[in-house]
Amino acid sequence: MNKKYLITGGAGFIGSRLVHYLKNKNYKIYIIDDLSTGQRNNIKNLPKNVTFIKGDCSNPKILDKIKKIKFDTIFHLAGQSSGEISFDSPTNDLNRNLLSTVKLAEFSIKNKVRKFIYASSMSVYGNLNDKDSLANEKSECNPLSFYGISKLSSERYLKTFSKLGLNTTILRFFNVYGPNQNLKNLRQGMISIYLAQLLKSNKVIIKGSLKRFRDFIFIDDVVKILFLSSIKKNTKNKTYNISTGNKTTVKKIISLISEITKKKLIIKLSKSTPGDQFGIYAKPYLIKKDLKIKKFVSLKDGIKKMIQSIEYD
Repeated sequence: MNKKYLITGGAGFIGSRLVHYLKNKNYKIYIIDDLSTGQRNNIKNLPKNVTFIKGDCSNPKILDKIKKIKFDTIFHLAGQSSGEISFDSPTNDLNRNLLSTVKLAEFSIKNKVRKFIYASSMSVYGNLNDKDSLANEKSECNPLSFYGISKLSSERYLKTFSKLGLNTTILRFFNVYGPNQNLKNLRQGMISIYLAQLLKSNKVIIKGSLKRFRDFIFIDDVVKILFLSSIKKNTKNKTYNISTGNKTTVKKIISLISEITKKKLIIKLSKSTPGDQFGIYAKPYLIKKDLKIKKFVSLKDGIKKMIQSIEYD
């Protein structure tokens, strides 16, 4: 086994999918997850080349357990991932997002980690001045939530660490969805929230306008991008929007779900959540150029796969 990978948040939605993608390759994989939002069930029955460590990745005692391991890449996916929830406790958001990133960056510098891949968010942008709300990696960042602030602050810390020799790649995830997303969390993930409500009835509560829009990207496309970011040399110290370039309204999502499930949905509108962006999407020019990404799973096919995974769970 040549390469050793550390995946923080490896029992979560994106992290566990990355673990399963890498598990049959010739790598040694270490997972750190405190299971506050991740689930042990997501990483059960894994091969011997995968090691799970329960704990907070910003805890020095946890990092001491891996200090002698020479990691090729750290995928830092752990953290608090909801703009709405960040208003419950800004301190918790700060600790789980910014503090953990700084601690891991220090660890990476000290232990000569080859590459540090950071999961940031489209929340760093806020509402753009661009009339079409089309983001590019150079768009001005004005986050609306504590979550967006902590992600942008983490990015800026990493850019300073890069001047000290840390090879960083920042991935600004847009709306990631797919099988194994946490349906119990009704405060994060538009598509998963709507599907979770449909499991109980045909009623869907929409927080905010049906005209709001997002750029949805399927989990398997995200995992592929994460892996390619770790092996490509041309991603060094760069920032990427992880998006498809497709602008999809909430109304369109509901229509697709209704079509696929063959359910006539009853929609109830409620007030929008604190710090919610009205709309944003991004053309994936840079990831197509640097990572040679040619196509993405369509939203309709992705939702179908997600619904099938729920039905057979």
